[in-house]
Amino acid sequence: MKKILIINGPNLNLLGKREKTIYGSTGFGEFLETLRKEFSECDIGYFQSNIEGEIIDSLQNADQKYDGIILNAGGYTHTSVAIGDCVRAIGTPVVEVHISNVYSREEFRHVSYIAPSAKGVIAGFGLGSYKLAVESLLMD
Repeated sequence: MKKILIINGPNLNLLGKREKTIYGSTGFGEFLETLRKEFSECDIGYFQSNIEGEIIDSLQNADQKYDGIILNAGGYTHTSVAIGDCVRAIGTPVVEVHISNVYSREEFRHVSYIAPSAKGVIAGFGLGSYKLAVESLLMD
């Protein structure tokens, strides 16, 4: 059984409440239940924090304990050299995900400090971006 950890960054705890036209009306807890049922052959863990250092700690603690990490660092994607450095330092493959198409939004969102060290980037498919990330990790 593959072990996959989903790490969500700042404000993703507000899914279902914030900017529904961009992020939809489903909360992540509800979606996570559906994802776990759909991929019952996987052990899918979950961590969310609004704090950069806690995200880094979670990445470091997950290294070599999981077969893959799905990371939506939210706004930290575009600002955190430290998270990018952490992804580069660990051995577990990381798939960067975004719910929205960051390339159709503000220009500052077009830069990712994570992408250069990630296995891949999936963006713009709503919560389905997480499903695609799980599928990509199962292909290995």
